[in-house]
Amino acid sequence: MNATSQTHPACLPTDSGPVAPTNPLLTFLEQLQETALKTLGPKNFDPKLYVDLSLKSNLSTVQDAFNRLPRAENGTVSFTDLNFFMQSYLNGAEDDLVYTEPVDFSPAPEGFLPTVENPEVREWALEVHWLWKSLCRRVAGGVLDSPEKHTLIALPQPVMIPGSRFREVYYWDSHWVVRGLFASKMYETAKGIVSNLVHLLDEFGFVLNGARTYYSNRSQPPLLSSMVHDIYIRTGDMDLAKESLPALVKEHDFWNSGVHRVVVRDAQGHNHTLSRYYAMWNEPRPESSTIDKETASKLMNDSEKQHLYRELASAAETGWDFSSRWMRDASDLTTLATTSIIPVDLNTFILKMELDIAFLANVIGDSTTAAHFIQAAQARKRAMNAIFWNEEMGQWLDYWLSDRTTCKEDGYTWEASNQNRNVFASNFIPLWIELFNSDGTLVEKVMQSFQSSGLLQAAGIATSLTDTGQQCILIKKQGHMFVTLLGNLPVSHMPAMQTGFGWSNGVVLAFLEEFGWPQDLKIDC
Repeated sequence: MNATSQTHPACLPTDSGPVAPTNPLLTFLEQLQETALKTLGPKNFDPKLYVDLSLKSNLSTVQDAFNRLPRAENGTVSFTDLNFFMQSYLNGAEDDLVYTEPVDFSPAPEGFLPTVENPEVREWALEVHWLWKSLCRRVAGGVLDSPEKHTLIALPQPVMIPGSRFREVYYWDSHWVVRGLFASKMYETAKGIVSNLVHLLDEFGFVLNGARTYYSNRSQPPLLSSMVHDIYIRTGDMDLAKESLPALVKEHDFWNSGVHRVVVRDAQGHNHTLSRYYAMWNEPRPESSTIDKETASKLMNDSEKQHLYRELASAAETGWDFSSRWMRDASDLTTLATTSIIPVDLNTFILKMELDIAFLANVIGDSTTAAHFIQAAQARKRAMNAIFWNEEMGQWLDYWLSDRTTCKEDGYTWEASNQNRNVFASNFIPLWIELFNSDGTLVEKVMQSFQSSGLLQAAGIATSLTDTGQQCILIKKQGHMFVTLLGNLPVSHMPAMQTGFGWSNGVVLAFLEEFGWPQDLKIDC
């Protein structure tokens, strides 16, 4: 049976698990968001804008002024009144961060992309490199002085934002930003990014999806250890290794305890511990509150809606928001079942984390911690092969839990039919890890499977073989890379295209650094 078509008649879609606390500011900004939608209508409406605003006065004063706004019988506020209120009581969404010059930016860094030989491509790469200047910010003083008036979380170091409507640091975006900064020889900026993520980990117990209070209910793919490891390899910064290691161990605990931890008994009766995505939230996501409520309006009762809201937030935690990979029905977002899936890529990232922690512990002379995490990595490799590996397909497949999370407490028993046999790019991610890619026979088998999978396209690698229209990246003929993320936004809600996001700029530079570009290969090949 295809995993995405399974039903669970014995288990109703009830919500389960922890819920992170919210705060009065967010509650008010969501009210403002709903009022603005009623006033402005859905065309070109971006709900995130309203929860990114900050207050000019204390919350009670702003709330009182909002409550006094004249309202029609249907509760709407006129555009003139709403606009006057916002100008009088709220700061703009761009005001929390101010432009700052990266400390280590050079217009033409020494040793920049030495294997990029085509002059046109090199010129384009330098243009991408220059975008770091436009994306670098520092936290404005007002955020530090009055944090209760802001949803932005203050960070100690300058930040690289994605751009466009994304005006804050994002977790796994930062991994690709750091990779690009390496190509630009901007190691101090890269270290600052890591310091900011470690700061979030120390404050919240995990690295948030993004540096906003409304993201404090979920994380994102855990790639901090890879950033620390790679910076150490490039710079030999022993202090960074020492300062980061306790935080990385804390992050490992986060992903291997509580609701993230899942035990599966394999066909031979051996128990394996793996990890899943599971947001600490069961309400509409504040940054998409009006959209999530619209999505949930198809459901009949509050229990089903709470369950959907947790699944939406959990899908956002995956970084694949949104994808048919997490849906029982690829055409219906209300069938998201992210918490019922043990993902190949998440466990690959955590295996990499275990190896990175062991490496860094060895670097600083902590052999006990190093040995512990080597054992943890070997155990996870065995678990991934037992639960995910499909010999017939030559791929590692996501595993769908046979019952919803509230129906089992003592683990799950592995069944072959619960492997999701649909093809996703994530099915091949374990080859990123030396524990897997050092096996030549395995690599050959998996590469043959990949080459015949249908994912390899003329313009790159598809994430899946299902065309859902959920996300897209566009490369246009005029030489600019435009990025638009649809997520579950209706077309009328789409933000304007961004000329390069921080993460996409980083990917381009990292690819050019690793693979180069020969003299005779044109840029529009």
